[in-house]
Amino acid sequence: MSTAHKQFCVPTNKTFKLSSVNTDSTDGFDKKKDAHKKLKDDIEHLFEYQEKLYAQSKYAVLIIFQAMDTAGKDGAIKHVMTGVNPQGVDVHNFRAPNSEEALHDFLRRAAIALPEKGKIGIFNRSYYEEVLAVKVHPEFLTAEKLTEKDPKKVFQQRYEDINNYEKYLTNNGIVVLKFFLHISKEEQKKRLLSRVNHASKHYKVSEQDIITRGFWNDFMKVYEEMLRNTSTDAAPWYVVPSDHKWFTRVVVADVIASTLKELDPEFPKATKDTDALIKKVKHSLMSEK
Repeated sequence: MSTAHKQFCVPTNKTFKLSSVNTDSTDGFDKKKDAHKKLKDDIEHLFEYQEKLYAQSKYAVLIIFQAMDTAGKDGAIKHVMTGVNPQGVDVHNFRAPNSEEALHDFLRRAAIALPEKGKIGIFNRSYYEEVLAVKVHPEFLTAEKLTEKDPKKVFQQRYEDINNYEKYLTNNGIVVLKFFLHISKEEQKKRLLSRVNHASKHYKVSEQDIITRGFWNDFMKVYEEMLRNTSTDAAPWYVVPSDHKWFTRVVVADVIASTLKELDPEFPKATKDTDALIKKVKHSLMSEK
């Protein structure tokens, strides 16, 4: 497999086309077992890097997932982060803002959910909905009581605000990784039917899935515009082929593990004060009767 962060990273020159990504791609993996071995290796590396990240408390990592329904966000989070110390990971699911949240700026919800230094934060959907769902349904803007009335200007301003915000985060030691899980309309249909046909999956069935599916082409357009306008050197987007769930997880794990490896977190080095403390504690324990 080619290096994930090169293969699937959206360029920053604003020429990206979503149609250039084959949702059915497995990037050279002919067998699932080879992919499973790769995933297992990366999960082991994640455990090692995350433990050091937590101990060092120098950086934080923010991982953002965006996708159409059934693309595999929940599964990617579950399988990729398995084995990682849950004390060092926070997951936040972002739904439509409530009436109180709508009275604040659109980035506020995200700001109060950011991971602290040493932790990995995961956003299952995010502030990007404000240039996705809201762009497909601009009537949602009414509830936000904005001073700018022209929707085109609103969304252009939001692209700029997001880019500036993510640059601010990286300047403050928060590494931002963004994944768009790209699924085909045909594969989504199969997965929605699977939910309908299996009683154990009925809890996942939602009328909203069908409503959103009716706007498929509109969503593909706004996703492409969003990816073009907000993939930056500071916070790049990765478009992950997602017709095969097992391959989605391999790519996501590869990118996260590669990024943490580049951060090269380390356990804090001992100092003279640390050595003195260790000796004191040891002496106290050994002196107990």
